[in-house]
Amino acid sequence: MARGYASAIVDAAAGTVWAHIRDFGGLQNWNPGVAKSEVEDGKRGDQVGAIRSLNLANGKHVREQLLSHSDAERSFSYNFQKTHIDIDNYCATLRVSPVTDGDKSFVEWWATFDCDRDKVDYWEKFWRDVFQQILGSLQAHFRGK
Repeated sequence: MARGYASAIVDAAAGTVWAHIRDFGGLQNWNPGVAKSEVEDGKRGDQVGAIRSLNLANGKHVREQLLSHSDAERSFSYNFQKTHIDIDNYCATLRVSPVTDGDKSFVEWWATFDCDRDKVDYWEKFWRDVFQQILGSLQAHFRGK
């Protein structure tokens, strides 16, 4: 199983960062690559089983299902229900932890997935770069506050 991983230090308390990103349906509020994000069937953005429908800025459409959500752990996990990407068994987790030296947060985002053996390096780098870019936007949001 392949794994893409990225992390960042954000200049805000973990509770503040989590409050900003905890809504599974609110991805367009902090990811510039998402034009529109909505949770289907009237479910809440913290309700396990909720499916979010994403219209990406590049015109693609993705559906993802919330597998776990924990305010205590400040994390959630999700998988793909529909994607244009050629990988299988994708499962991603986003987690926010406090940095004990200052009022900052450590945010990490990773995904495990299956793909062709000759494409493992490509997809691991792809997800690392995607997650890192989005985390950079999250850092910029809190730098501007």
